[in-house]
Amino acid sequence: MKIIHTYKKTGVLALMVFFGAFITSCSFDEQVDPNRPSLAGVLTDASQNQLNNLVVGVESAMRNSLGIQTTGSGTMAREMYLFDADPRNTQDLLGANGINLDNNSFYSTAPWGGRYVSIKNANILLQSLDNTTSITDTQKAGYRGFAKTIIAYELIEVLKSYNRARVDVADPDNLGPILEFSAALTAVRSLLDEALTDLNGAGAEFVFPLAGFEGFDTPGTFSEFNRGVAAVAALYAGDGAASLTALSASYFDLTGDLTIGPKHVYSLDSGDFTNDLFKIPDNNGDQIIVHDSFITDAEAGDTRVTSKTLIRANPTEQDGLAGAYQTALYASNISPIDMLRNEELVLVYAEANILANDLTEAEDAINVIRNSASLGNYAGALTVDALTTEMLNQRRYSLWCENHRMFDLRRYNLSNTLPIDRAGDQIFNVLPVPLSEND
Repeated sequence: MKIIHTYKKTGVLALMVFFGAFITSCSFDEQVDPNRPSLAGVLTDASQNQLNNLVVGVESAMRNSLGIQTTGSGTMAREMYLFDADPRNTQDLLGANGINLDNNSFYSTAPWGGRYVSIKNANILLQSLDNTTSITDTQKAGYRGFAKTIIAYELIEVLKSYNRARVDVADPDNLGPILEFSAALTAVRSLLDEALTDLNGAGAEFVFPLAGFEGFDTPGTFSEFNRGVAAVAALYAGDGAASLTALSASYFDLTGDLTIGPKHVYSLDSGDFTNDLFKIPDNNGDQIIVHDSFITDAEAGDTRVTSKTLIRANPTEQDGLAGAYQTALYASNISPIDMLRNEELVLVYAEANILANDLTEAEDAINVIRNSASLGNYAGALTVDALTTEMLNQRRYSLWCENHRMFDLRRYNLSNTLPIDRAGDQIFNVLPVPLSEND
């Protein structure tokens, strides 16, 4: 039944995990299942506490399989290798000996499922709002603006990896079709605009807490995140003018702190997640090894190389692949992971201006990124082709190992420029939709 098992069961699982705080406050008569908080109970006049726990569930699930998605696309894009105990990371993802990607392996099923668990929790939140009397209409608008924005963000992540997405999943017994990239992105852009309308009617404050959204935790400031996501969506649709309009209402700042933006947060608390993209330096197993080309193709003095990578005490090798550098992208296993930081928005601004044929403005934005990496100003030709090449190179180094490179190359038809590391390897640039989703 497609992925109904994920939509149904993992949604309830999220309720089990995140509603634990109020199990004892509900009488057995109020619960369909007295052993755990019920989905039916949440959908019938949910309390504010229940709604807030749903928000926690939405945020937490955004981190599900993020590491698998990132290392999978990073391997396919020859950014890095994942050396661990699973040979599929160095065989399947690189097309070793002519092998094809498997639509029923972890690298195809986990990222899809991870994104849709968060979407499922957000849809439960939206359904609960339709049937609750515990909060005002203004407060409901805040929850709706949050939920719709996150659904749109997660759908973009699906599109980047799979080039298609199932948008209509609110009713697990009547799922909508899987849409191709363009149609799905149109729906995402519309949803972001709906969310903005909700946020504009949500008053001055949210009545729910957010983790990782410091500085973006009111309807007004969260709407800046919404517009940042809208700018990305418009850019991916090839609409430079709309992207620039959205950026003007976001937290994009050409002269500001490039690190500003919402983040996935981690902790060592019981039941919480740690950042699985952090790897212990010089470990002999479970390592993200930097692809040699990231080092050798870099401009001399680019501080992104020295800040994001670390030379190993001893080079390592696995399955005919080798590397002398490993990831240093995260300082610890509780380091946050950016959702959408200003650095990316500056690069979006550069690309949108190229699309709008304002090449001088695009060059200025590219220079902001170059200068932040201790590089001098761009000295190449002021043409669309030359600036596009430079912009993509800056995205390569600024957004390394953040689930961008495979998609960037695919959307510019440049995947065939990637190196082949072993005889018999292949280039893949899209994950197969999971077998359980086949119509």
